[in-house]
Amino acid sequence: MGDKVKVGIAKFIHDGNFARAEFDVGPDIMENNGLYGLLDEMGVEVTETRTATLTEDDEKEYGTIYRLGLASGHMSEIVSSQIRRNDFSLALISNCIGLMGVLGGVQKSGDGQPLRVGLLYFDAHADINTPETTRSGLMGGMPVASSIGLCFHRLRRQAGLEVPLATKYVTYVGVREVDALEYEILDNSDIEYITVDDVKTMSSTIREQMDRLSSVTDLIYIHIDTDVLNPGEMPGHTTPEPNGFTSEELADCLEVMCSYQNVACLGVASMPTEGDPEGASIRAFHNMVEGAIKGLKSR
Repeated sequence: MGDKVKVGIAKFIHDGNFARAEFDVGPDIMENNGLYGLLDEMGVEVTETRTATLTEDDEKEYGTIYRLGLASGHMSEIVSSQIRRNDFSLALISNCIGLMGVLGGVQKSGDGQPLRVGLLYFDAHADINTPETTRSGLMGGMPVASSIGLCFHRLRRQAGLEVPLATKYVTYVGVREVDALEYEILDNSDIEYITVDDVKTMSSTIREQMDRLSSVTDLIYIHIDTDVLNPGEMPGHTTPEPNGFTSEELADCLEVMCSYQNVACLGVASMPTEGDPEGASIRAFHNMVEGAIKGLKSR
């Protein structure tokens, strides 16, 4: 990528949760607390910052899922345009329901047919429930299922993800909380895994999975739900899980992953919006970004 890394920032603020407000301030928190200074110090040129927003006509529409699909479609356009001009896309996302729009942008960033997209999914949870298996009913537990074509097909297509991901294109990282009915889905898939211990020890599994995904896909998207970290680094997170890894350990892993030429986008989701007066979550986020940029600069 050369000495000067070019990064486009894409923000997805739609919440998609029936029980809360439609918009989330997490992406703004990530953007407006030292991110630009960090990138500048690392010699990064930020080419643009764009937010996926509903158009005037979109605003006339109703229905949480339908509006989420429209917003996701706009996100896919932002991400795809950034990748087409050879920028690395940094996606700041409300929560994991933003997955499909980013994947859609990566998939359609080529010149012709939809690209084969690899997904590295960092999350404490599998997020592969469907409307038939979910116990909570929350869409935040279903984005992987939708992205691999198990549910919400219209929403997926609205998000620009025309072709669902083959399960062999997916690698979970740090997953440690799986619902009982999710195991049935996982056991019948070709999804592979990088464990918490793999990240802690920087095991050979990391490069093995990067090599595997690179061999079967055209571009790779790295998606991070911040609950993959130890809860102490993300105070205020709504779905904390114990026994994760540190942001420094995650940064080392991202440095390796982002050194691969076909990694086109990094997305960070679910930044705590309250309950963190000491700013631990922002420091952890900056560690992630720093690791990723080091990897990009080593290409």
